[in-house]
Amino acid sequence: MRSVSVRGCAHGLAVGVLLAASVVDVVLYASDGTSVLPMASPSWQILAVVLVGLAAVLWPAGRRPEWFTPQLRTAVPALASALLTAASLLVDGEVVFGPGEIMILLCLLFIAVRHCPPRWAVVCGGLDTGALLILPVRGDLTLSSDVMGLEMIGLLLAGLIAGLAGYLRSMDYRRTVAVSETRRSERLAIAADLHDFVAHHVTGILVQTQVARMMATTQPQELDPVLAGIERAATEALASMRRTVGVLRDTGPEASGHRPVGDLAGIAELIEGFATPGQKAVLSRDPAVSPDLPHEVQAAAFRVVQEALTNIRRHAADATHIEVRLQDDTGRLAVTVADDGRGGSQLPAAAHGGGFGLVGLIERVTALGGELNAGPRGGAGWEVRAVLPARKA
Repeated sequence: MRSVSVRGCAHGLAVGVLLAASVVDVVLYASDGTSVLPMASPSWQILAVVLVGLAAVLWPAGRRPEWFTPQLRTAVPALASALLTAASLLVDGEVVFGPGEIMILLCLLFIAVRHCPPRWAVVCGGLDTGALLILPVRGDLTLSSDVMGLEMIGLLLAGLIAGLAGYLRSMDYRRTVAVSETRRSERLAIAADLHDFVAHHVTGILVQTQVARMMATTQPQELDPVLAGIERAATEALASMRRTVGVLRDTGPEASGHRPVGDLAGIAELIEGFATPGQKAVLSRDPAVSPDLPHEVQAAAFRVVQEALTNIRRHAADATHIEVRLQDDTGRLAVTVADDGRGGSQLPAAAHGGGFGLVGLIERVTALGGELNAGPRGGAGWEVRAVLPARKA
């Protein structure tokens, strides 16, 4: 059984009050006996105006036809009310007005300011305000102090309602902008993921293909492990692309589960699938490094290792020993990737990359409150070192 929320109770109470006030309007017109149309009773005249206004205010959004736009909803009832006021000037005697019509016009003013397009909001809001302010003319054409007092009250109510609607409209706009910025940043993050994962695997395919071509003439009997590595890298690249496309297609909360992120445990798998014949890659992990580090920190460490290994393939394919170290640095996580290469690479120029990976790494690490340094080692080789906080900054 569904529980009744406070918002639902408030909505039901508001609808009940509006309907009750509309009934009061019809009763007042019927008791007044003054008709602005010779062939129609007073109750039918106000009933038509009230029904049009109630339909505009209360029609459920899910069942509202496309042609029933906010402009139409707010303009037509205001025009009907204004025409009834104008017609009342042609008859002798006072024509009363009740609280129902006032509340309907205020609701329509709220809808116009909050939901109509900017230019239409001014037009429709002006119509609703004008119809509200001329209501007292039905009862007194002399513009007495009582009428002017009612006009001031109506103007105050219209200002409050318009101000509230304008504030909520600005909040809606800010929320829309925030959602758009969030989606944009998320798509940029997904693009970075695609670069990190697919570029890593494709670079591995290139390197191992070159090794396979060299071994085809000298050591054909040992080709199978190399070809198996190529197959594995291609499979992982396709899986990464599939997960990334899944994120782009999904819009619900489940989309986050598709995102190809990594952690400290995944670093071992990266190193296991990295080495080629003639290379040795080892992982050294300090027992003091906690496996319960925040997800953002583990993902950043994974990206550092992944990008460093990719760059070794691109720029130091002659490296024979690669060491990855995970250490506890006075409560922080230190990630170091070092090689002994001298810059030898046979990859095509198009596969060398444009340097965006390192830039993205620096942004990712510094966003968490860490720091990243890359440069030559003493002697030969290159070293990438990142220090990450144990907790997200």
